[in-house]
Amino acid sequence: MEALSGGNGGLWRWKWEHKRRIQQRKASKSSDSATGGGGGHRFPLKQAVTAGSLALTGDTIAQVTDRWRKNKPSKRHSFDHEASQNSNGNSDFNGILLSDHDWLRALRMTSYGFLLYGPGSYAWYRYLDHCLPKQTVKNLMLKVLLNQIVLGPSVIAVVFAWNNIWQGKLSQLPGKYQRDALPTLLYGFRFWVPISLLNFWVVPLQARVAFMSMGSIFWNFCLSSTMNK
Repeated sequence: MEALSGGNGGLWRWKWEHKRRIQQRKASKSSDSATGGGGGHRFPLKQAVTAGSLALTGDTIAQVTDRWRKNKPSKRHSFDHEASQNSNGNSDFNGILLSDHDWLRALRMTSYGFLLYGPGSYAWYRYLDHCLPKQTVKNLMLKVLLNQIVLGPSVIAVVFAWNNIWQGKLSQLPGKYQRDALPTLLYGFRFWVPISLLNFWVVPLQARVAFMSMGSIFWNFCLSSTMNK
């Protein structure tokens, strides 16, 4: 009887362990599907495309805003006059804003977002979640702190280098770091610290990508403006 009981107990334990492994596999697959990653080393295409699109959007806003500021004093009256007399005034106005668009600069920012920032930040956030899985106040503060002292300086260093390499100005990179890196980093602290706090604390997991994407549009605008001074 004891042998039979031990056998039944062993069989019951084996079934329970088997069921637990199946549930863990399902949870892992569900998590990979939700974050856009399939395999452990698969290129995060969804995150790369999102980052590239946001970098392009931010750069476009930066370029249009810069041209608008330069043309506003001398051409505002002529814009209004043409728009009032021409039924296609809006299209002419948009044509003027998009004229002389630096498409090479746009390609630099888009490629940076697609090849570097998207995959890199995705790997970084996965690493943070792996090391600090519990949603505690301590882990929240650690994630925000690590974001600012590790990810922030890394992003600025890489994006400045990427831009100067594309422009053939690698020798000017040290001067660029000395002039713009620290002010950009400090400005990023003021912007990303509250954004990160809200993202890790208030925003649910399934909405965090969209929330950070909205902030990234503004930040890509700032980066593009700073890089192309």
